[in-house]
Amino acid sequence: MSLIFVKTRLRLGFFHLSLAALALTVAAGAVEQPNWLDIESRIQYGYYTEDARALENVREGLGPAEPDSAYRRYYLALINYRLTLLSWTRDKSRAKDAADACVDNLDVAVKLQRDFADALALESACLDLLAGLQAWRAPFAASKSGSLIEKARHLAPQNPRVLLLDAVSLYERPKATDADKEGALQGFEQATAAFEAERKETQHIPGWGAAEAYVYLAKCQFDRGAALQARDALERALLIAPELAEARRLMKKLTAG
Repeated sequence: MSLIFVKTRLRLGFFHLSLAALALTVAAGAVEQPNWLDIESRIQYGYYTEDARALENVREGLGPAEPDSAYRRYYLALINYRLTLLSWTRDKSRAKDAADACVDNLDVAVKLQRDFADALALESACLDLLAGLQAWRAPFAASKSGSLIEKARHLAPQNPRVLLLDAVSLYERPKATDADKEGALQGFEQATAAFEAERKETQHIPGWGAAEAYVYLAKCQFDRGAALQARDALERALLIAPELAEARRLMKKLTAG
């Protein structure tokens, strides 16, 4: 065997090894994903403690990325949904901007993943908030919100976040009727039951909402004068999220009589 032949084979061997190493590196990069559970927990903690700056910090960390993903857009929307709620009574302009950003991100999320029931339900909720912030947008926003939540219910009828956000829409409806209030109560009861079932399984992404569902259930019970049931619901909420400021305020109000 000639020396030239041996050297050629060696070069080819190293070339193939280099290609294999490059392929492994690209593959590893392709499957590497953000830790969505960690990101969600940071979003939730910021919301529970009513720390808008903490939420903005998480949002900055989710800056432009290639390739884009439905989950990235979903969690950007969740941050903006939370910022809308925190800004609602303090800064209407900021709340509107956050609600707009929520809808914009979810429009992209559902294009990237058309059967994303959680995204459809959250966009419905953000459109409801926009309708409350800008009256001229209410007819279109309400119509689109209704079609989105209907689609989400069809795709995932037992999804606890879909049930929660559907019930929130009824509870927060302007000039809610007695039928709306009763429907909301039933919706929150269904949502809390669905969350309990989900928590027995493996971790879900998204997985937020159980504590909020119990807070809303407590509000419904409190509205009906059922103080004992309201307290039970708040205790469940605080067991899940001890730092939830809204639950603490409601508990203080309830115990003060």
